[in-house]
Amino acid sequence: MIENIAASSASTMTRLSPAKLNLFLHITGKRADGYHDLQTVFRLLDWGDYLHFSLVDGLVDIDSTLAIDQLCERLLKLTGAEAITSHVTDNLIFQAARALLAAAIASNKLSKQLAPVTIELDKHLPMGAGLGGGSSNAATTLLALNEIWAFDFSQDEMINIGATVGADVPIFIFGQDAIAQGIGEQLTPIALPDQQYLVLTPTAHVSTAELFTHPTLQRDIIPLSIPTIKRQAAHYTQALHAPYHNVFTPVVTGLAPAVDDALQYLQVLETVARSTARMTGSGSAVFLPLDASIATDKALIKKWLANAPCPAYLVDNL
Repeated sequence: MIENIAASSASTMTRLSPAKLNLFLHITGKRADGYHDLQTVFRLLDWGDYLHFSLVDGLVDIDSTLAIDQLCERLLKLTGAEAITSHVTDNLIFQAARALLAAAIASNKLSKQLAPVTIELDKHLPMGAGLGGGSSNAATTLLALNEIWAFDFSQDEMINIGATVGADVPIFIFGQDAIAQGIGEQLTPIALPDQQYLVLTPTAHVSTAELFTHPTLQRDIIPLSIPTIKRQAAHYTQALHAPYHNVFTPVVTGLAPAVDDALQYLQVLETVARSTARMTGSGSAVFLPLDASIATDKALIKKWLANAPCPAYLVDNL
C-alpha cells in the first residue's frame, strides 16, 4: 500500500498520487461484458500529483435517507479540480469517495457521524497521457479516506472497490510494481531493477473508445504465463524485445502526429541510452528507459530535456 506521506499534521496530510508506466501492453481478448482482457507490467513512478486531505471541524450526522451523492457533497469539498470536469460529481476523486461510502454502507461499516474532509488536488500530471493520473487520484483518495473514516477495509477489499471506479485504480491501491491481467485488477507483484526514465508528454489526446474500436488494433495477443513474464523481465525493462510491445502504439501514432514526433525523438536517442523508446498505456506519453551509465550524465540528460519537442521529465521508479 502506498504511503508516501510528504507532510502531515494533526488535521492535514499530503500524499503523493504517483504516475505509472506500462512497460508493455497486450490485449489478449474481448470479454462478454464488453471489456478487454490485457496483460501488462505496471511500473510506479516517484512522480505525480499531490493530494492534501484536511479535516474540517465538527462531525456530520449520517442521514440514511440521503442519496449517496448528497452524502458525498456533505462530507467532501474538492478544490483544484475545477478544470478537469464540468461538475465535481464527475471527477474520479468524488467517484472514489462515493464508491467507498457505498461499500461502507453495504458492509455496515458506516458510523452515525463522520468527519468532513476538504481535498485539495495539486495537479502535475497531464490528462489523457496514459500515466494514470486520474486513477491514481482516485486510489489515493480511497486509501486516505479509508484511514480517516476508520472503515478498515483490507487491501483486497479496497482493490475490489477501486475496480468499480476504473480499471487502472487497483494498481495504485496495490502500491508496487506488478504484472496485471484481466482488466487490470488481477495483480501479481514483480521485482524490477531501479530505473530512470525520460518521459515526454505531447499535447495530444485520442479517446479510449476510439482506440478500442479501431479496426487495426490487435486484440488477440497470445497470453503469457506469469512465470514467463517474470523470467523474461530483461526483454521489456530496458530494451523491448518480441513478443513484448504496446498494441496501441501504431494506432495512436497514426492518429496523433504529436505522439509520433515525440516517439521518433526518443528513438533517435535509443543507441546512446541503450534502451527502447515506447508509449505508455493508450498514450499520449512516451518514455525512454535510461541505462545507469547514461542516467548519471547530467549534461547529456539536460540537453535531451531541452531539445525535446514537448514537455519532458527525468523521473525515477517509486
